[in-house]
Amino acid sequence: MTTITSDTASIDAVDLRTIRDSDPSVRIIDVRTPAEFEAVHIPGAYNIPLDTLGDHAHAVARIDDPIVLVCRSGARATRAHERLTAAGKRRVHLLSGGMDRWEATGGNVARGEVNRWAMDRQVRLVAGSIVLAGLAGSTVVPGVKWLAGGVGAGLTFSAVTNTCAMGTALSKLPYNRGSGVDVDGVLAALNRSVPNVAAEDENGDRR
Repeated sequence: MTTITSDTASIDAVDLRTIRDSDPSVRIIDVRTPAEFEAVHIPGAYNIPLDTLGDHAHAVARIDDPIVLVCRSGARATRAHERLTAAGKRRVHLLSGGMDRWEATGGNVARGEVNRWAMDRQVRLVAGSIVLAGLAGSTVVPGVKWLAGGVGAGLTFSAVTNTCAMGTALSKLPYNRGSGVDVDGVLAALNRSVPNVAAEDENGDRR
């Protein structure tokens, strides 16, 4: 039987499905924006966006059950992992490859009625648009080229520090807020003995 040990750093999507079948106490926390979560998520997962996790890290760390963190590709979940381990949570793990890997391996998902772009795709669009605007504008006003340079510097800093200021800013836009998240309600549900899987069937349909 596949199990999660306290020193397991990351878990493959295929293994996670096996683990959930044998151990329903495993909780999945999705740290993407509410809108991304509403568009598509793993059935039974809970949504605590990364930008709100810092204020609730100690409350999440007090949850006894093992936690698996997920985002689109793994970057935001990695930052969430750092915050929770700093808050004292031991049995906290990463879904390797995030939702991309989960879907690629045939994992069931719950889909909403509105399909929204993932945050990394939004960042690429905005950053690319600013660079193109800076280059085009520099043909008229040479100094505008530094706008493109500033974006390049920001992306370099983002890679080195594993942070994303642009992504954080974009996550606050109404487009990404969705219907919002009642974090206190999510924490209350996480502390109950019965996991969230009762709210959705195995195909991701709400009951």
